[in-house]
Amino acid sequence: MGTQTQLLFVYNADSGAFNTLADIGHKIFSPGTYSCALCAITHGIFQEKEEWRSFAASLPLECVFLHRDEFLRQHPDCQEQLPAVFLHTADGLAPCLSAHKLKSCRGMEDLQQLILTHCINEPEDSSQ
Repeated sequence: MGTQTQLLFVYNADSGAFNTLADIGHKIFSPGTYSCALCAITHGIFQEKEEWRSFAASLPLECVFLHRDEFLRQHPDCQEQLPAVFLHTADGLAPCLSAHKLKSCRGMEDLQQLILTHCINEPEDSSQ
């Protein structure tokens, strides 16, 4: 069946109840300085946006979502600035959306287009 490729979305925020509450406060009181462009687009104040959930479920690859601390426990040698999106294959991690690209997104539509262009329909991947 081949290797199981995953899209790995890594938020620039740590897991846990206290961190979640701190993030909610930051989004409400100082949204312009919130440090996770991925979370800012995909989540409202309290939960993941339905539009994002539906889009991620429609992708042809399994989507895995990790917080910074969870990701760094699994991949301690990764030096990529977060948030980021990676292709995770049997060969390891390959960044497909950098923190800089995510920060340039103006909203959900931009993010979806970047994912489709840079993570799903890779120009090198013409094996059909």
